[in-house]
Amino acid sequence: MTDTTIRRIHARRVWDSRGRPTVEAEVTTARGAVGRAIAPAGASTGSGEAVDRRDGGKAFGGLDVQHALGAIRTEIAPALAGMDAADQAAVDRRLIALDGTGNKSRLGGNATIAVSMAVAHAAAAAHDMPLWRWLAGSAADGPIVMPVPEIQIFGGGAHADARVDLQDFMVVCPAATTFAQALDWTAEVYRTAGAIMAEGGRRQGVADEGGWWPAFADNEEAMATLTQAIERAGFRAGEEVAIALDVAATQFGRDGAYRLRLDERSYDRGEWAARVAEWVGRYPIVSVEDPMAEDDPEGMAAVTAAIADRALVVGDDFLVTNAGRIQAAAAAKACTAALIKPNQAGTLTETKAALDAARAAGMRTIVSARSGETEDVTVAHLAVGWQADQLKVGSFARSERMAKWNEALRIEEALGERARFRAARVFPGGRA
Repeated sequence: MTDTTIRRIHARRVWDSRGRPTVEAEVTTARGAVGRAIAPAGASTGSGEAVDRRDGGKAFGGLDVQHALGAIRTEIAPALAGMDAADQAAVDRRLIALDGTGNKSRLGGNATIAVSMAVAHAAAAAHDMPLWRWLAGSAADGPIVMPVPEIQIFGGGAHADARVDLQDFMVVCPAATTFAQALDWTAEVYRTAGAIMAEGGRRQGVADEGGWWPAFADNEEAMATLTQAIERAGFRAGEEVAIALDVAATQFGRDGAYRLRLDERSYDRGEWAARVAEWVGRYPIVSVEDPMAEDDPEGMAAVTAAIADRALVVGDDFLVTNAGRIQAAAAAKACTAALIKPNQAGTLTETKAALDAARAAGMRTIVSARSGETEDVTVAHLAVGWQADQLKVGSFARSERMAKWNEALRIEEALGERARFRAARVFPGGRA
């Protein structure tokens, strides 16, 4: 029996940032090392991602997780007992085989990802090191590049009751020289954006991920206001601080047709691709996520052809953290970056396979949290340990978001002179 042998797995129900039940797994090794992780949940979800197991019925609107907890207690815990927590691939293969479905629907993706992440934390704890260092392996002894934070300023789409059609209006800081400085600059933009919204009577609180919940006349007003906030905060828009959009077009696109409720206008595939390209030309936008619906690879390829020299084209619902889909998208030149969400895949091994596939294809990688989050900071460690290009966890407000930004700050501080931050290299030339 080794120090990393799994002795016990405990499951408990905890609560996420929307006040909904979710799954926490706690793994204890033979020598007493403990790893703990909590499954997040998305509001805007791709049809191909791992499925959370929910109870249905009346309790908590059908969202309780007693069945997922039961799956951990009665099936997963006995199956993993005695396995080596340090062998993440073997543990995750056991989880995949035990579930037996293509989307984790039998045991629940919320059960499998909580356990998978907790196992990684337990292995790191058994070796007396932070998770990022455990994941980085021998690379942890050299320079470590910190991910570029991608931070929401205005929330929309499924995160703000569709007050605006597009889901996230975010900023990145291409000219920042450290992770800490990027957060400093973002804090100024966030505060300034809130002040601008208050002046015009357009501020209605905060959305699911902490961004301002806006009252805009149309979607483009959000881009114009964000540009104004960047400049009023004292930064050069597009050079020091730039805009990243999450269009989440699956929410309003079907069969090659796109309907913007707020703008009261419909577009066909070609018109919508041209509209997105027009926004990239008009505003300091360096990244566009899911500009077309998940069932529109032709549209994704059209947008990529039009704007890839000026902005990243990021696949989220389109790729769902799936290595096979990423490889196909790369072959079709349908995007240039992949969003990596552990709970979309259901295990860390599958998550890492998706990230590796994106990197092998020359895509940028963005490790991302979900709209339904908790104090769990695993994604910050994944982004650093796996050397992802960016980290996306929501806005610059609400503790479930700030916990992750603050954890990355601690990691950068612990790295000291070995920390590197190369934000400008992430985005296409000429805009950063």
